[in-house]
Amino acid sequence: MTTPSRDIHALLAQYSESHRNPTNELIHFVCVPVIVFSLLGILWAIHPVLALAAVIGAMWYYLQLSKPFAVGMLAMSILMLAILAAMPPLTVLPLSIAIFVVAWIGQFIGHKIEGKKPSFLEDLRFLLIGPLFVLGFLYRRFNLAY
Repeated sequence: MTTPSRDIHALLAQYSESHRNPTNELIHFVCVPVIVFSLLGILWAIHPVLALAAVIGAMWYYLQLSKPFAVGMLAMSILMLAILAAMPPLTVLPLSIAIFVVAWIGQFIGHKIEGKKPSFLEDLRFLLIGPLFVLGFLYRRFNLAY
């Protein structure tokens, strides 16, 4: 049986296998956070409680993998929810949909450049690991353990 800390390292290693090209990595560093923001925006437009429920569900999963990552994702989620709360309500849905579509196009362009298919096509968990891949870069940059 593996421990959660080993699970996160294994998941990040597996995710990074299809994210080695520097251009694809850069695209992901931009597109993954905006996809998270836009998805929260779509949920927020339906009902703010739905966006909050999605954050709570993701935090539960992240806590199982890594407490330091969960803290970082919670901070990012709070920031994103605060931005959504400050936006004019009628702009949230159209802006979120536009960002969502453009960012996913960017992701698929990155994978075309990489020459490998997106990880989530084999395991849906990688939709939640993508943000940790980006956050992991920041943690390593600032010598923070995860």
